[in-house]
Amino acid sequence: MNSKTVLICDDEPLIREAISYSVKKEGHQFLMANDGGEAFLMASEKNPDLILLDVGMPVMTGFEVCERLRASPDGDKYKIVIITAFGQASDIEKAKNAGATEFISKPFSPRDLREIIRGLLS
Repeated sequence: MNSKTVLICDDEPLIREAISYSVKKEGHQFLMANDGGEAFLMASEKNPDLILLDVGMPVMTGFEVCERLRASPDGDKYKIVIITAFGQASDIEKAKNAGATEFISKPFSPRDLREIIRGLLS
């Protein structure tokens, strides 16, 4: 298997740890960001193969990070999964409008997350 780099962006340390476990189980490396501003900078500088973005973060929301990355000159190269505690239709629509590749609601099963990771990185 070809190891890829996944950027994990969540302001909750326990959520970052849980997500990183799933990423490692799939055989990939990961970077971690604590807030939206850090996530945007890391994504721009490190060019990860996949970005997992929580919606409710300080500095910039996951939606804002997604929109800014998509608006960059090479914005179409990013694979972005929006992760939110609100799985309402309006949030799914907002994620699509921001340019998200995929969407997952909290709480999510590690198996579901690994399937998304596998699907986007295979």
